Amino acid sequence: MLAELSIKNFAIIESLSLSFEKGLTVLTGETGAGKSIIIDAIHLLVGGRGSAEFVRHGTDRAEIEGLFLIEKSHPCFEKAESLGIEVEDEMIVLRRSITASGKSICRINGKLVTLAILREVGGTLVDIHGQHEHQDLMNGDRHLTLLDQYGGSTIEKALGLYGSLYDEYISLKKQMEKLTENEQQRAHRLDLIQFQLNEIKTAELVPKEDENLFEEKIKISNYEKIYSSLRDAYYALHGEQRGLDLVSVAMNNTGEIADLEDDYKEISETVSNCFYQLEDVSYSIRQQLDALEFDPNRLDIIEARLNEINHLKRKYGQSVEEILEYADAIEEEIDTIQNRDTHISKIEKQLEAVMSKLFKEAKNVSHIRQKLAEELTEKIHNELQALYMAKTVFKIQFAKRGEEAPVSEKDVKFTKSGIDHVEFYISTNPGEPLKPLSKVASGGELSRIMLALKSIFSHHQGVTSIIFDEVDTGVSGRVAQAIGEKIYQISTGSQVFCISHLPQVAAMADTHLFIAKKSVNDRTQTSVTPLSSNEKIIEIGRMIAGVEVTDLTKEHAKELLELAHQLKK
Repeated sequence: MLAELSIKNFAIIESLSLSFEKGLTVLTGETGAGKSIIIDAIHLLVGGRGSAEFVRHGTDRAEIEGLFLIEKSHPCFEKAESLGIEVEDEMIVLRRSITASGKSICRINGKLVTLAILREVGGTLVDIHGQHEHQDLMNGDRHLTLLDQYGGSTIEKALGLYGSLYDEYISLKKQMEKLTENEQQRAHRLDLIQFQLNEIKTAELVPKEDENLFEEKIKISNYEKIYSSLRDAYYALHGEQRGLDLVSVAMNNTGEIADLEDDYKEISETVSNCFYQLEDVSYSIRQQLDALEFDPNRLDIIEARLNEINHLKRKYGQSVEEILEYADAIEEEIDTIQNRDTHISKIEKQLEAVMSKLFKEAKNVSHIRQKLAEELTEKIHNELQALYMAKTVFKIQFAKRGEEAPVSEKDVKFTKSGIDHVEFYISTNPGEPLKPLSKVASGGELSRIMLALKSIFSHHQGVTSIIFDEVDTGVSGRVAQAIGEKIYQISTGSQVFCISHLPQVAAMADTHLFIAKKSVNDRTQTSVTPLSSNEKIIEIGRMIAGVEVTDLTKEHAKELLELAHQLKK
């Protein structure tokens, strides 16, 4: 659940700190008081799109921070672990700042993350449903996604198998398109890559050659310095009255007393080891001196070779290894073009085999979806009955992408999501034919259908908090009461926030927050006040009657609250 929320310099909010409880929290207030601004802040906190317009005028940045309490079984744990984010004490803190220039800074448990990562983690914590969700219901292309979302793990494995084959299918299709492209383009391509391959092979590159040449260049360029340093080091160690002679004297002297005491023996051994190590080093220096050669022409040869390699790097890769890999790739491509018919035949066979497997997996996905659709349809009917749409007929219609009744893989159009086209159909009045949801449903009906879906989906998603932003638009009376009860039922399994103008919904609240705006020093500010029992009566009375709250209105508000209390029991 979202336990704490802090908002600073966000729109008309100067500074706001809120604590939340489990259950249903309803936010009410006059239009324009800032109810949706609080939801906007939460939306940004979990990765929503932000802009400089959200920053309060006259300030440098807007800051939003939220503390979420989660259980160890929550999917957020696995998501955070995969992203390298530590989660301790079953708490996760999201923080987002938006500067006046529009730049976003995101943190999760103090760690800087990208907006994409914040959105990934936030998506497991909060599910926001506003009036725009009705647009998803009106869009038939989204219905398949909603069905798969309901299916969850039931269809996930089947879609995974299908997706792997689909990627292979697309790869083979691209290879086939490349082989069957325009003859003139293919001839031009062949000329180009043959020239490139010849240029690379003529250079006779050797792996690591550029690195080795560069090291040799450094060595030749510093020949005098290397030679004089090694020579002086050698003479300092070796020769009459040189370093090794003096260490030898020290070794002999300490050796004479080594048997007298353990400490002397240790000193003697240390000096002896140093002598032999220095002697070995002096031999190594001598060998390096003997091996040193200076060829002024060699430097010119190296420079010319490095220039040749760098020229190839600019065209074919960042290193000799990448150039050679590119050469192998175009050599294979040349073989493919020159033996085009053979390769086309080979890919056709591969494509035919993959399409056969893909069609089999697609039918399996479709079969699972059919079962899920039946299950979902029954549940939606049950939910709609509780929302006073008992006579409504809801159906999920299936069509295959491609031929009307596909019998083989050649009759269908494969897409990333399968071969199914799914659309929700509805008849809200007895005797009326089923029609696409987008063409027959009113605003109030859409609100109820969306709430029915959310009531079902909330058990499958695992999010900690669900937000309803004025989803009760276009309803009143007993329907409003049913919507209030349905939202409360959802809140028994997840923390729910709801912005509402309906007194029936407000009466069901476990926590009622009143949002208001006021003017302080000629600046508008938003305030949030938790309402007491008496204050709830007055606010619900205002929602019933409007501006003037009479004693009769208060009585109606009390009745609503008492009815809500009984229903909760």
